Amino acid sequence: MTKEELHRSIKNSTGNESNICQISAVKDGKVAYEDCWRGFKTEDAVNVNSVTKGVMSLLAGIAIDKGCIRSVDQKVMDFFPDYMVKRGEKTIYEVTVKHLLTMTAPYKYRSEPWTKVCTSDDWTLAVLDFLGGRKGITGEFKYATLGIQILAGVIENAMGEKCIDIANNYLFKPLGIAEHVIHGDSSKEDQFDFFMNKNPRKNEWYSDPQDTVTAGWGLCMSAHDMAKLGELVLNNGMYNDERIISEAYIKDMTTPHLKLGERFGFMNYGYLWYKPFDEREVYAAIGDSGNIIYVNKEKNVSVGMTGTFKPRIFDRVDFIEKKVLPVIE
Repeated sequence: MTKEELHRSIKNSTGNESNICQISAVKDGKVAYEDCWRGFKTEDAVNVNSVTKGVMSLLAGIAIDKGCIRSVDQKVMDFFPDYMVKRGEKTIYEVTVKHLLTMTAPYKYRSEPWTKVCTSDDWTLAVLDFLGGRKGITGEFKYATLGIQILAGVIENAMGEKCIDIANNYLFKPLGIAEHVIHGDSSKEDQFDFFMNKNPRKNEWYSDPQDTVTAGWGLCMSAHDMAKLGELVLNNGMYNDERIISEAYIKDMTTPHLKLGERFGFMNYGYLWYKPFDEREVYAAIGDSGNIIYVNKEKNVSVGMTGTFKPRIFDRVDFIEKKVLPVIE
């Protein structure tokens, strides 16, 4: 398939590819392929959903590298000294940063309490109310889009800065990614529009009333900029000969810490990043609607893909390997 054929295939798709907005692929440090659909331009941003979690992991690495977080084994409650723990709750004191990063933190709910958290004045503190529980820490994987909000509070309290500023100053700016702003609204209607609206967005990040970014979703980026983040991971924390994140953290972040079940395609899980294949050096930050940062160390390739809201589309690793990689090779 040629680049032109791939463009037409996506343009005319009425199936899973019908929501693709942008693809950007970097190979050997140079843009090898870039294209747009559905009225989007290269610089336009899209809500990349849970790819946001992968970016939060990079911010955690920055906080650790700076010594603001001692290690991934530091206890979460060290960062919330004024938080009033509920009577009888003991498990919360044993939860570490690593439990957040590997989605093995325990929570006292059956389904995520979106209404309670997203109508509160402080989303981080609202989620803390659900951390812990009688079962203790079991090591069980529990995917938690709201739960990871606690990581935003950890990073902000550790560094004494807002996550949006940490991201801009220590991650986006060094990579040549445009400065991001907080979204600044959190009404029910606005949240619905943020997920469902299929128009291009500005470089923004959804936020709570405390101006703390949403850690599990809500970062808006272009595929071009996501490919840059992929390059950073591809090069073990280096970008344009500048050290952004330590090699030790990137290695730990992409090392399999868990083997996931059928729902997640039996992929391996690192620190909010996936390793889709047991024996291959391929890594990904994956979000709903097919948003993805794909990193292939074997081929020295990084790919960013964006897509507007479309249910039941999760993993586009297979699409990239079968359709995009052949085009750039």
